[in-house]
Amino acid sequence: MPAYICKTCGVQHAGSEQPPAHCIICEDERQYTGWGGQQWTTLAQMREAGHQNRFQQAATGLTGIDTRPRFAIGQRALLVQTPRGNFLWDCISYIDEETVRQVRDLGGLHGISISHPHFYGVMVEWSHAFGNAPIYIPEADREWVVRPDPAFQWYSGAKEVLPGLTLVQCGGHFEGSAVLHWAEGPDGEGALLTGDTIAVAQDRRFVTFMRSYPNYIPLAEEAVRGIVEAVRPHRFRRIYGGWWGNDVTEDALGAIERSAERYVRWISAK
Repeated sequence: MPAYICKTCGVQHAGSEQPPAHCIICEDERQYTGWGGQQWTTLAQMREAGHQNRFQQAATGLTGIDTRPRFAIGQRALLVQTPRGNFLWDCISYIDEETVRQVRDLGGLHGISISHPHFYGVMVEWSHAFGNAPIYIPEADREWVVRPDPAFQWYSGAKEVLPGLTLVQCGGHFEGSAVLHWAEGPDGEGALLTGDTIAVAQDRRFVTFMRSYPNYIPLAEEAVRGIVEAVRPHRFRRIYGGWWGNDVTEDALGAIERSAERYVRWISAK
């Protein structure tokens, strides 16, 4: 049975004879159903349409992967390469034999985790392509996993998935929204991979925090301060966000702290 992929959010659902009636991720207030109504595709149809994945170096030891032509939300995945194994942070909605070959040439894949449900993509397909690599998802977001699989490993709080790579559940955007702390980072001073949990702003000296980005729903002060407190114990100089160029290259913790204070000041203004 085909495993259908929502064309709006790009998340693959469990196999079924017919397309699902709904995408619960898109029907949630943080996302939206496409203006043309609910539409579905499959990996086979994407291959026929000419989709391919692009690999580009984001930093030393960090490779970005995105899909061309752009599909769904259009985020990049980030492959962190470490001496103890490679780890995929965030996921995309496409994978093919050429993608698998390129990842193997870079050292393979030892685990996967995703910042939040909008970026789940075809994470189960990625896991299966690399020997059922474990997929680490916060217990708090279990309800949003629409394609169950034995590869899932549930966690809460923080979890070291490889030496020097630690998942940190921050909450906010989703209850289980998380970041990946890379202790060494590309410069030996640490990096944070964030997706939408901490989104890099157009003025890359700042970041932002939202319940919904497409629907412009802000977060409450308590949630914003909770995100800051979750990442503050970790040392990092840089942030790598969900799209190309969405990076903070200096004083990343300072950028988060300043941004949180500005955000709280404005949502509290009278």
